[in-house]
Amino acid sequence: MADSTVAAVGKVSEALEFVERARGHLYAFHQLIGHADLTLGDAVTALRDAGHVTTADVLDGEMVGRNVLRGRWTFQVVEEFDDSYWTPFREIESRIRTDLVGGARHPHEARMKEKRRTHGRPGHESDP
Repeated sequence: MADSTVAAVGKVSEALEFVERARGHLYAFHQLIGHADLTLGDAVTALRDAGHVTTADVLDGEMVGRNVLRGRWTFQVVEEFDDSYWTPFREIESRIRTDLVGGARHPHEARMKEKRRTHGRPGHESDP
C-alpha cells in the first residue's frame, strides 16, 4: 500500500488515540465528581453532628446529588459521549482501516518498527 495512504490512515488512528485519552479523562472526571459527592454527604453528616443543622441542610439541599450539567449526572455524560461520539468514531476508524489498509491497526508503526529494528538481534523480533 502507498505510503501516503498509510500516513493518512495513521492520522485518523492518531486522532482516535487522542479521543481514547479524552475518554479516560472523562471517566476520571466521573469518578472524581462521584467521590466528591459522597464526601459532601459525609460533610453534611459531620456538620449536623457538630450542631450546624441549618448549614448542613443548605449543603445537602443545594449540592449533594446535584447534576453537573443540566439534567445529567456524570455517568449520563459518559454514556452520552460513548453513544454519540466515541462509538461512531471507533466504527468509522475501523471501516477506514479495513477499506484502506486491510484492517491493520498500526501500519505506520509496523513499517517504522521494521525499518528501525536490528534484524537477527534478541529483543528486535518482528513479531511476538
